[in-house]
Amino acid sequence: MSLKKKLGLGVASAALGLSLIGGGTYAYFSDTAEAKGTFAAGTLDLSVDPRVVIDVDNIKPGDTMLRTFDLVNGGTLDIATIDLTTNYTVSDKNNNNTDDFGKHIRVNFLINADKLDAPIWSTTLYDLKNMSPDVIEGNFWSGWFAENGGNLAAGTTDTLYVQFEFVDNEEDQNIFQGDKLKLEWTFEGMQGAGEAR
Repeated sequence: MSLKKKLGLGVASAALGLSLIGGGTYAYFSDTAEAKGTFAAGTLDLSVDPRVVIDVDNIKPGDTMLRTFDLVNGGTLDIATIDLTTNYTVSDKNNNNTDDFGKHIRVNFLINADKLDAPIWSTTLYDLKNMSPDVIEGNFWSGWFAENGGNLAAGTTDTLYVQFEFVDNEEDQNIFQGDKLKLEWTFEGMQGAGEAR
């Protein structure tokens, strides 16, 4: 190899070495900052107390039964609306029913016991069973919630007053003697709209 080539390779090697050394020792100022966050979802926890709203025997046409129960929001979020689903089964003791016993049990929803003569809404169990939640909310919950600030706030309890009535229709109602109606109410609480936080 010629001297020129050797010198050229030596210079190239030296230049490469210097560039590696210079690149490895290059210094600059720096700083870092961290940001963290947490997202914790709230809870809806709706319950009814007592769970058995009514349990009565030997009723007759014309009888009324006033009952109270609490809707409890044990969660951390307000409940803006509550849907009510009604279901019931009828045991026909004499196998002679030509009518639905639920059509003869009226439910009078009251705001409080002092207003027994002024229910905010009345309907039969039969009609309640066949209504959509929107109709129920428009008739009952809107009136009840209006008195209670528009929702069931987190950690609060509201008492509902309900009067059940075996309607005396002034006709022969003997077909209902010995019959039993088992009622099941399902309350479903829902959150309100999202908000800027």
